[in-house]
Amino acid sequence: MRWPAIVFDLDGTLIDTIPLIVASHRHALLTVLGRDLDDDALKAGIGRPLMEQMVVFDPARAQDLYDTYRSFNHANTAALLGRFAGMDELLLRLAAAGAAIGVATSKARDAVDLAFSIQPPPITFGAIVTIEDTTRHKPHPEPILAAVARLGADPTEAVYVGDAHFDIEAGKAAGCAAVGVTWGAASAEVLYAAGADAVATSPAELQRILLDAA
Repeated sequence: MRWPAIVFDLDGTLIDTIPLIVASHRHALLTVLGRDLDDDALKAGIGRPLMEQMVVFDPARAQDLYDTYRSFNHANTAALLGRFAGMDELLLRLAAAGAAIGVATSKARDAVDLAFSIQPPPITFGAIVTIEDTTRHKPHPEPILAAVARLGADPTEAVYVGDAHFDIEAGKAAGCAAVGVTWGAASAEVLYAAGADAVATSPAELQRILLDAA
């Protein structure tokens, strides 16, 4: 393996929550503010804490937006949550190769637990860092550093894998390698511009980056 410790983002990287997130944002904006935005605008903040995303939409109504989003999101997780074909197999391959594998997400713990109850991961993660676990959040490196530490690794021997430019920025700031994936929130161009060391366009390509490359 190129990196003995591998930390993944969750939304748009390990599990397909992007349609659920977009629908939840749209519902909140329509319900609270009576307006809509295009999908790109709704996806722009993915990777940052939810409340920060809501402040961007409307600082004065951020709490109402947050509460409305969460209510819709949790009620519709079972219906809209998807899988990325090949990711379960990749996690099993990494675990079999002896990688220490963790998750660092801006998602709340109850939302993570709900998602994993609906789509149980194929492995047991060595670390799961949620928004409650750190005082600073992506693109700050603290969540990635916390996950790497829980895995018993050093940042120099770890890689952070994510789908948003906030993920890449956080991984690089943590002193880790950073690999982007294009099946979530951002394009390869955006991920490379954020400083990605490599970008995968499929789980098979991600496997080659993480396992097969010298």
